[in-house]
Amino acid sequence: MCHSRAAGLFLAILVGLIAVHTRPAEAQTGSSIEQTFANSLTAVPSETLAVSGAFYVPVYSSVSMSQGKLRADFSVTLSVHNASEAKPLVLKRIAYFDTSGKMVESYLKSPIALKPFSTIEISIAAADVRGGTGANFVVDWAATAEIAEPAVEALMVGGVGAGHYAFISQGRPIRIVGKN
Repeated sequence: MCHSRAAGLFLAILVGLIAVHTRPAEAQTGSSIEQTFANSLTAVPSETLAVSGAFYVPVYSSVSMSQGKLRADFSVTLSVHNASEAKPLVLKRIAYFDTSGKMVESYLKSPIALKPFSTIEISIAAADVRGGTGANFVVDWAATAEIAEPAVEALMVGGVGAGHYAFISQGRPIRIVGKN
Protein backbone atom coordinates (compact mmCIF):
# COMPACT_ATOMS: atom_id res chain seq x y z
CA MET A 1 0.00 0.00 0.00
CA CYS A 2 2.79 2.39 0.93
CA HIS A 3 4.63 1.67 -2.34
CA SER A 4 1.57 2.43 -4.45
CA ARG A 5 1.05 5.72 -2.57
CA ALA A 6 4.70 6.70 -3.14
CA ALA A 7 4.46 5.74 -6.81
CA GLY A 8 1.30 7.83 -7.17
CA LEU A 9 2.96 10.82 -5.51
CA PHE A 10 6.04 10.43 -7.72
CA LEU A 11 3.85 10.25 -10.83
CA ALA A 12 1.90 13.36 -9.77
CA ILE A 13 5.14 15.30 -9.23
CA LEU A 14 6.52 14.12 -12.57
CA VAL A 15 3.36 15.19 -14.43
CA GLY A 16 3.47 18.56 -12.66
CA LEU A 17 7.10 19.13 -13.67
CA ILE A 18 6.37 18.18 -17.27
CA ALA A 19 3.41 20.59 -17.33
CA VAL A 20 5.54 23.43 -15.95
CA HIS A 21 8.38 22.86 -18.40
CA THR A 22 6.31 22.16 -21.50
CA ARG A 23 5.87 25.15 -23.78
CA PRO A 24 2.37 25.82 -25.10
CA ALA A 25 1.66 24.84 -28.70
CA GLU A 26 2.81 27.51 -31.10
CA ALA A 27 1.66 27.88 -34.67
CA GLN A 28 4.40 27.50 -37.23
CA THR A 29 4.87 30.70 -39.21
CA GLY A 30 6.14 31.53 -42.68
CA SER A 31 9.40 32.89 -41.30
CA SER A 32 9.99 29.71 -39.30
CA ILE A 33 9.37 27.67 -42.47
CA GLU A 34 12.07 29.66 -44.24
CA GLN A 35 14.44 29.22 -41.29
CA THR A 36 13.64 25.58 -40.54
CA PHE A 37 13.81 24.46 -44.16
CA ALA A 38 16.51 26.82 -45.48
CA ASN A 39 18.38 23.87 -47.02
CA SER A 40 15.26 22.85 -48.97
CA LEU A 41 14.68 26.31 -50.45
CA THR A 42 16.12 28.22 -53.38
CA ALA A 43 15.52 31.65 -54.87
CA VAL A 44 12.08 32.21 -56.42
CA PRO A 45 12.60 32.18 -60.21
CA SER A 46 12.45 35.59 -61.90
CA GLU A 47 10.92 34.05 -65.05
CA THR A 48 7.15 34.03 -65.57
CA LEU A 49 5.35 31.28 -63.66
CA ALA A 50 3.64 29.62 -66.64
CA VAL A 51 2.25 26.54 -64.88
CA SER A 52 0.18 26.51 -61.69
CA GLY A 53 -2.06 24.31 -59.63
CA ALA A 54 -3.57 23.80 -56.20
CA PHE A 55 -4.10 20.95 -53.77
CA TYR A 56 -6.87 20.43 -51.23
CA VAL A 57 -5.72 18.29 -48.31
CA PRO A 58 -8.33 17.07 -45.79
CA VAL A 59 -6.81 16.73 -42.31
CA TYR A 60 -8.15 15.65 -38.95
CA SER A 61 -6.86 17.57 -35.96
CA SER A 62 -9.80 16.06 -34.06
CA VAL A 63 -11.86 12.95 -34.71
CA SER A 64 -15.25 12.22 -33.17
CA MET A 65 -15.60 8.71 -31.75
CA SER A 66 -18.31 6.72 -29.94
CA GLN A 67 -21.19 8.47 -31.73
CA GLY A 68 -19.73 11.90 -30.93
CA LYS A 69 -19.33 11.24 -27.20
CA LEU A 70 -15.53 11.08 -27.37
CA ARG A 71 -13.06 13.26 -29.25
CA ALA A 72 -9.51 12.22 -30.13
CA ASP A 73 -7.03 14.98 -30.93
CA PHE A 74 -4.20 14.38 -33.41
CA SER A 75 -1.04 16.18 -34.37
CA VAL A 76 -0.93 17.01 -38.07
CA THR A 77 2.13 17.23 -40.31
CA LEU A 78 1.53 18.58 -43.80
CA SER A 79 4.35 17.66 -46.20
CA VAL A 80 4.86 19.32 -49.58
CA HIS A 81 7.35 17.49 -51.81
CA ASN A 82 8.83 18.85 -55.04
CA ALA A 83 8.63 15.76 -57.25
CA SER A 84 10.72 17.37 -59.98
CA GLU A 85 14.30 16.23 -60.37
CA ALA A 86 15.38 19.39 -62.21
CA LYS A 87 13.08 22.38 -61.58
CA PRO A 88 12.16 24.46 -58.54
CA LEU A 89 8.58 24.38 -57.26
CA VAL A 90 7.15 27.73 -56.17
CA LEU A 91 4.70 27.63 -53.27
CA LYS A 92 2.39 30.64 -53.41
CA ARG A 93 0.02 29.83 -50.56
CA ILE A 94 -0.32 27.35 -47.71
CA ALA A 95 -3.52 28.03 -45.78
CA TYR A 96 -5.19 26.06 -42.98
CA PHE A 97 -9.01 26.09 -42.71
CA ASP A 98 -11.38 24.87 -39.99
CA THR A 99 -14.50 22.72 -40.26
CA SER A 100 -16.68 25.72 -41.20
CA GLY A 101 -14.31 26.83 -43.97
CA LYS A 102 -12.85 29.77 -42.02
CA MET A 103 -9.12 30.32 -42.52
CA VAL A 104 -7.29 29.54 -39.28
CA GLU A 105 -3.72 30.28 -40.37
CA SER A 106 -1.80 31.39 -43.46
CA TYR A 107 1.75 30.07 -43.48
CA LEU A 108 3.39 32.12 -46.25
CA LYS A 109 3.83 35.88 -46.34
CA SER A 110 5.37 35.66 -49.82
CA PRO A 111 6.11 32.84 -52.28
CA ILE A 112 8.95 30.42 -51.60
CA ALA A 113 10.68 27.99 -53.97
CA LEU A 114 11.61 24.38 -53.20
CA LYS A 115 14.74 22.87 -54.68
CA PRO A 116 14.28 19.75 -56.84
CA PHE A 117 13.30 16.71 -54.74
CA SER A 118 13.13 18.79 -51.55
CA THR A 119 10.36 18.95 -48.96
CA ILE A 120 8.89 21.35 -46.41
CA GLU A 121 6.49 20.58 -43.57
CA ILE A 122 3.87 22.40 -41.56
CA SER A 123 3.26 21.03 -38.06
CA ILE A 124 0.16 21.44 -35.94
CA ALA A 125 0.31 20.18 -32.37
CA ALA A 126 -2.36 17.82 -31.05
CA ALA A 127 -3.29 20.49 -28.49
CA ASP A 128 -4.18 22.90 -31.33
CA VAL A 129 -7.78 21.89 -32.08
CA ARG A 130 -8.74 25.07 -33.98
CA GLY A 131 -9.22 23.07 -37.19
CA GLY A 132 -11.71 20.61 -35.75
CA THR A 133 -12.99 17.43 -37.36
CA GLY A 134 -13.21 18.85 -40.88
CA ALA A 135 -9.97 20.82 -41.13
CA ASN A 136 -8.10 21.18 -44.40
CA PHE A 137 -5.14 22.79 -46.11
CA VAL A 138 -5.01 24.46 -49.49
CA VAL A 139 -1.61 24.59 -51.18
CA ASP A 140 -1.19 26.79 -54.29
CA TRP A 141 1.90 26.09 -56.38
CA ALA A 142 3.50 27.24 -59.64
CA ALA A 143 6.52 26.66 -61.88
CA THR A 144 8.21 28.34 -64.83
CA ALA A 145 7.45 25.40 -67.18
CA GLU A 146 5.96 21.91 -67.14
CA ILE A 147 6.92 20.11 -63.95
CA ALA A 148 6.18 16.85 -62.20
CA GLU A 149 3.09 17.34 -60.04
CA PRO A 150 4.08 17.89 -56.40
CA ALA A 151 3.25 15.30 -53.76
CA VAL A 152 1.19 16.84 -50.94
CA GLU A 153 -0.04 14.79 -47.99
CA ALA A 154 -0.73 15.00 -44.29
CA LEU A 155 0.19 12.62 -41.49
CA MET A 156 -2.02 12.54 -38.40
CA VAL A 157 -0.69 10.94 -35.20
CA GLY A 158 -2.44 10.60 -31.84
CA GLY A 159 -3.85 8.31 -29.25
CA VAL A 160 -6.91 7.47 -27.24
CA GLY A 161 -6.33 5.63 -23.99
CA ALA A 162 -3.75 2.95 -24.63
CA GLY A 163 -4.36 2.98 -28.39
CA HIS A 164 -2.14 4.92 -30.77
CA TYR A 165 -3.14 5.83 -34.30
CA ALA A 166 -1.41 7.21 -37.38
CA PHE A 167 -2.93 7.76 -40.78
CA ILE A 168 -2.26 9.70 -43.97
CA SER A 169 -4.49 11.93 -46.06
CA GLN A 170 -3.36 12.59 -49.61
CA GLY A 171 -3.82 15.96 -51.25
CA ARG A 172 -6.25 16.15 -54.13
CA PRO A 173 -5.60 18.45 -57.08
CA ILE A 174 -8.26 21.15 -57.25
CA ARG A 175 -9.79 21.07 -60.70
CA ILE A 176 -12.98 22.54 -62.05
CA VAL A 177 -15.40 19.70 -62.79
CA GLY A 178 -18.48 20.13 -64.98
CA LYS A 179 -19.52 21.45 -68.38
CA ASN A 180 -16.88 22.96 -70.65
